[in-house]
Amino acid sequence: MYRRELFRGAALVGAGLAFPRAADSATGEETSEAHSRIKKAAAAALAMERRDWEQGILAQAFLEAGDDENVILLTKAAIVQRVPDGRLAVVIEGGTTDPAMGGEAYWRAGQVTGDAEIQEAVRGLLEWILHKAPRAADGTLYHVFKDPQVWSDGFNGAPPFLAATGHYDEALRQIDGFRRRLWDSKKKLLAHIWDDGEKADNRKEYWGGGNGWAAAGLARVIRALPAERKEERQRLAAFVTELIDGCLSYERADGLFHDVVDRPDTFVEANLAQMLAFAIYTGTLGGWLPERYLEAADRMRNAARGKMDPFGYVQSVCGAPNFDRQGTSTEAQAFAIMMEAAGSKLG
Repeated sequence: MYRRELFRGAALVGAGLAFPRAADSATGEETSEAHSRIKKAAAAALAMERRDWEQGILAQAFLEAGDDENVILLTKAAIVQRVPDGRLAVVIEGGTTDPAMGGEAYWRAGQVTGDAEIQEAVRGLLEWILHKAPRAADGTLYHVFKDPQVWSDGFNGAPPFLAATGHYDEALRQIDGFRRRLWDSKKKLLAHIWDDGEKADNRKEYWGGGNGWAAAGLARVIRALPAERKEERQRLAAFVTELIDGCLSYERADGLFHDVVDRPDTFVEANLAQMLAFAIYTGTLGGWLPERYLEAADRMRNAARGKMDPFGYVQSVCGAPNFDRQGTSTEAQAFAIMMEAAGSKLG
């Protein structure tokens, strides 16, 4: 029940997961490997405690994998933690736009089920993002309540949700606001945090996770934009291509990256590799990223695969709860699923 067909000519293999039918034995083996890894990553992720963005990105991961049952279950769980202002999955205080990480998945759950409670909750979340969330004078959304800050994580929050619900102009406006504050055109990287109060980078460092959130979010927005938005699609594609190039210029020989990508004194972590692989596979599938990037995506995918332990946890990522050392995280589990799902769609 509630199953969404994601792939043309797809066959369902295992509960809730959709994959392309294998054209040959080698492709079939790779699809089976991807399926196995998604199942392991999903089981580990569902065992983890989750905050608003973690609930959301995991729901999006199941959406990418064609697993509507888990999308619906996670959406209903997010509604249990709904607060009066419209935000979902809020534990303790929650973030300003972090709940939007799951916005597209929650919205799809409402579409698939026709459930009035889900649809009402998603409308409330959308109303929060469009009209109530704290923002700058130019309309750019702030990432936290206590300070007027813009974070690179935000590229994967409100913009994909807005684009998925047809608010294309607002999605593009948010991207432009984030880019003006965070983009370093010389490095081709995004700083992590800009503070409007200080009119300066609060954290100038080029955090790998933040750049990965941006690459993934931009890829999702491009995918959501209709064909008639050709100029905007091309503009975003050029931006994310520059961002991918900037990151890849700091890739290690083992296919991974340092936590702060241009600082070899920071720890090595695996999630940026997964995030970039997802963005590259998505861009190649969408026809806006040249196929020559697939070699890098495959290399990073293999490197990240090597970090999955026997229990399905992706180790050696920027780890929860404080994201200041190697560990595990729900977002890394989610991107393991997203990377494998996107790679499998290429057949």
